[in-house]
Amino acid sequence: MNPVTYAFGIAAAVLALVAIIELMRRATLRERHAVWWLIGGVLALIVAVFPQTLTWAAQLLGIAVPTNLVFFIAIGLLFLVSLQYGAELTRAEEKIRTLAEQSAFHELRLTELEKAVAGVDAADRTGEVATSDDDAHDAGAEA
Repeated sequence: MNPVTYAFGIAAAVLALVAIIELMRRATLRERHAVWWLIGGVLALIVAVFPQTLTWAAQLLGIAVPTNLVFFIAIGLLFLVSLQYGAELTRAEEKIRTLAEQSAFHELRLTELEKAVAGVDAADRTGEVATSDDDAHDAGAEA
């Protein structure tokens, strides 16, 4: 293997791992989301440091070209990341829907309370006792 290619592979894998760890350190990437990225970075570093492991694994699995194994693993890891994000998105959508329903309910209660307070304030200004609609209807029927 060409020494430049060898060094480039190691540098790229280390750079990817450093980027993942830095994102986790800054709380931009949560640990549960970083698991698959870390696995991919560690595998890349192992293959970069020991390129013969890729050839050995490809022969063991019956894959003719070791690069195809790299693509297969990369696609598999990206699939798992996508699946994890899909599950997170579903949970987040459910929470957002629940919060929207609760917000609408609280807004309705607030509007009703504001109307009730406005009715009490209007009655206090005129010196009358505020009654509910049913009491006013019953009083009108008795008269």
